Formats: sequence, C-alpha cells, structure tokens
Amino acid sequence: MSHTPATEPRPSASAIDTAEFVEVDTLAGRVRGRWRPTVRRTSDASGGGGAERSAAFLGIPFAEPPAGELRFAAPVPKAPWTGTLDALEFAPTAQRGDPGVTLIPEPSVPGESTLNVNVFTPSPVAPAQGEAGLPVLVWIHGGGYFAGSPASPWYDGRSFNRDGVVTVTISYRLGFDGFGWIADAPSNRGVRDWLLALEWVQRNIAAFGGDPGRVTIAGQSAGGGAVLTLLGMPAAQRLFHGAYALSAALADVATSRAEAFGRALAEQAGVEPTRAGFGGLPEERVLELQKQATELGPDSLGSIIEDGLPLGPAVDGELIERPTLESLAAGVGRGIPLVLGATDDEFTMAFTEAEKKLRWVPKSLLLKKLGLPKERLKPYLRANADVAAKGTARIAGRFLSDRMFRTAALRVVEAREAGAASTSAGADASAGTWLYRFSWPSGTFGFAEHCLDVPFFFDCLDGPAMVPLAGPNPPQALADELHAAAVAFIGTGDPGWPAAHGPGPAAKVWDVPSRVQPDAYASVGPLR
Repeated sequence: MSHTPATEPRPSASAIDTAEFVEVDTLAGRVRGRWRPTVRRTSDASGGGGAERSAAFLGIPFAEPPAGELRFAAPVPKAPWTGTLDALEFAPTAQRGDPGVTLIPEPSVPGESTLNVNVFTPSPVAPAQGEAGLPVLVWIHGGGYFAGSPASPWYDGRSFNRDGVVTVTISYRLGFDGFGWIADAPSNRGVRDWLLALEWVQRNIAAFGGDPGRVTIAGQSAGGGAVLTLLGMPAAQRLFHGAYALSAALADVATSRAEAFGRALAEQAGVEPTRAGFGGLPEERVLELQKQATELGPDSLGSIIEDGLPLGPAVDGELIERPTLESLAAGVGRGIPLVLGATDDEFTMAFTEAEKKLRWVPKSLLLKKLGLPKERLKPYLRANADVAAKGTARIAGRFLSDRMFRTAALRVVEAREAGAASTSAGADASAGTWLYRFSWPSGTFGFAEHCLDVPFFFDCLDGPAMVPLAGPNPPQALADELHAAAVAFIGTGDPGWPAAHGPGPAAKVWDVPSRVQPDAYASVGPLR
C-alpha cells in the first residue's frame, strides 16, 4: 500500500470509475481500489442475476499504527492524508508468522500499521439523497484472540457483493498487545479497536454504497465471541443493527485473572507490569512469553474448559461492565436480531491424532478427566450414543465441543429470552434469536469440525486450501442455501427459519438435506 500524489484536481463526484480501478473519498482521504468479477450461478442467492463485478479496497487504515508510544494505548483515529492512497494490497496484520492454529488460510503481513479495514462493494458510489444504501456485513476474524488475519482469501466479500451486500473485514490487536492487563494502560485495547473500526464504518460506508443504518456484525470462533461481547456492551449498541455469531468463543476474562496473567508475564520477562516495562521488550520476546504462558497441554486443558481463554475481552467494569450473559439477561442488545450456532464437532480434531491409542481408554475415564461429573456420565453417554459408538476420541471431542460451544449457544438463547422480559431494559422492542447447527460431515475428517461452516457462509468453496478442511467436492447446494440465509438476515433481520423459543428450542440443521429440527441441541441436555 502506498501514497500516490494527486496530479489533477479532484472531481466533485464521490467516486472515479475506470476500467480496472475505482477511487472513493473517505473522510480521511481518497482511496483507490480495484474491480474484480464475481461468480454468478442460477442457484445463488440472486438467482444468477446479481452484480457482475465487485470492487475491493484493501488495507484502509482506520487508526494510527499501534507502535511506539501508541503500542499499548487506545486506538487513535487515522489522521487525514493528501493525495490518493492505493488500497490494492492487504495491509500489515497483527498476526505474526504462522501460529498454526487454524485450517483457514489467514496470511500474516509484516509491518506496524496493523489497524485497517478491507471494503468489498458492488457499488462504490454514495446513494443519492433520499435513497437507501446497501446492507453491510462487518466480519471479525477468529483465532483465539491471539491469532488470525483479515487477509484471508475466504473473507473476500465478492459473493456477498454479488448478492447486494457491502462487506467489511476489520483487524484488531491480538494477544497480550490487544488484551493483556498492564497497570497503566487502557484495558481491552483489542475491543477498543473493534469499536473504532465500527465507528469508521458508520462514518464512511455510505461512500462505498453501504447503509450505515443496516450494519450486521459477524464473526467465527473468537470473532463470534467478539460479536456477542459487542452485543452485550451498552457502548456498542448504536454501531450495528444485526449480529451473526458462528461458533462463538466468549472470553469474559475476570479482572483478577487478567491481572494475575499480566503480572506473571512481567515477572517472567523481568520487567515491571507497566507500559514502560512491556514497551522495552521486543515484540518477539512478548510473543514468545505469551506462547509459553498459553500453550495447551494436559494440565492446562482443564483450566481452559472451566475458565476459558486467558487472553481476551476482560470484564473490567468500565468498557465491559459485566459478563456477557448477565448483560444479555438484563436486556442489553435485546432490540438487535441475532443468529448463532456451532458445528457439531468443533474440537474433535484435538483427539484425532490419538484416536488409535484412545480406543483402549475407557470412555468414562477420559470424560471424567475432561471434567464430566460422575452423576452426568451415563445420561450424557445415552444422549450421545451415536457418537459414543464411534469410539473414545469421538465422544471426547463431542464433549469438548459441547462444553465450549454448544451449551454456550443455548445459554445465550436463554439470556436473550430473559432480557426480552426484563423491565430494566426500557421500552425497546425485542428482536428474534435464531439458532443453527452445522452438521454436514467434512469429506476430510468425517465430522463437522471447527471452521467448516465458514466457506459455506462466504460461498467460497472454490477458494484455496479447501480440501484439507472440507475434502473434495463439498456440496455447493449447501453453500447456496446457507449463504442465501445469511444474505436474507443481513438484509431483513430474518434468516428464514423459526426463531428459538423456550426450552428445547428448534434450530436450522445445515446438512444435505438441511432441515428445521425441534430441540436440536437435546444431546447437550445432561451437561446443563
């Protein structure tokens, strides 16, 4: 990404369109993007009649580089620039190297200016006065709050653009830089990055053809957790109007735990737990210490299951006033429609390498080791008899998936129902909550693992690195169906199946064929 000087006076129009390039004026300055064709099919959400091309604006900075004095500060809005900013390549990412934690291709880009947005639009022209812009999807990537990148080819918004949705992917600070406790630094710096990026969308997306009054935030894994965190934050309510959480990993780190982690990291590094202390360490050293402190193993797995991730949004009593489920139950976000769900076997991959060894380990022994209480063991095995029949590794993976993702989805539904009935939430009308399961088994793994639903959501099954995740020839018809439901939700606030209500709520089960199933999460019942 580079600055190129303006050689002629700027036209008065908000966009310049050439055969290959297109320019748009943001509030901070002009940016240049590039046109690309979309892929249209008669089976897609637009019935083959969607936009023929899509403009990509990559690496637009929404904040100053979080380096030097700004490294552990709240994000500072990007200062205006002169000339035209080439937005033709992905900008630097907060992720460094290859953490090796996901099957999604999420490349790292070196550099300091890591707080950027990527905008994909079929119509990079501000709507005429009195006309509405296109609905907007803002995607927040996952990666356990310490990894991930918005530069994935899977997150390219061209299929959403084809179907009339402007798409934005955002970056944020990761790991200790984004979420670590430091005595004299603002808390939740990564969360503050999300908020500033969403502010940028509100202020600028109309210039790209989007409607700032119809913004849906979505994300997967930690990105799904980000969506729920923002949904439960009073300070974020005006910034979006719909929420879609895939395999949400809520953090809600207790302040005491966050502080203990920060002090322990400082002690290990031999510095004071201050901005000056951590700021004197090379980035590589902080990443090394962070990796050592968060490495998963037999001893730490139980802690992760019980207490969640050690780095992530923290309940600081200021920006995040209380745990997300408490906030939702009090009615925060009740006027915002929500879709959420999980894959059936999110973390079964964690046991596949040891599958042959684990077949000799009694199921009850391993499940107790993972934290399943004795009195719930038999009911859980009965409720999941089909999975238990496939061996110890499969039932252990299902239990881990249930504990970390699937029971959490049901708790969110319950909290939203309580929030709808809350008298403390004011007079805002309550919006619906829709539940789903992604059950189609990967042709590679034989089950629906973590991340598998992402390329179906983006309708990008022709993208790179698909076979390791989904196997050969994943069903395009399922991608057409799931993606169309996402487009419908972003546009109307309704994905097209019954909302979740009461005990044993119904859910859309994405499979071949898909179906709406009553009490679709019944198998997690013994854990609740």
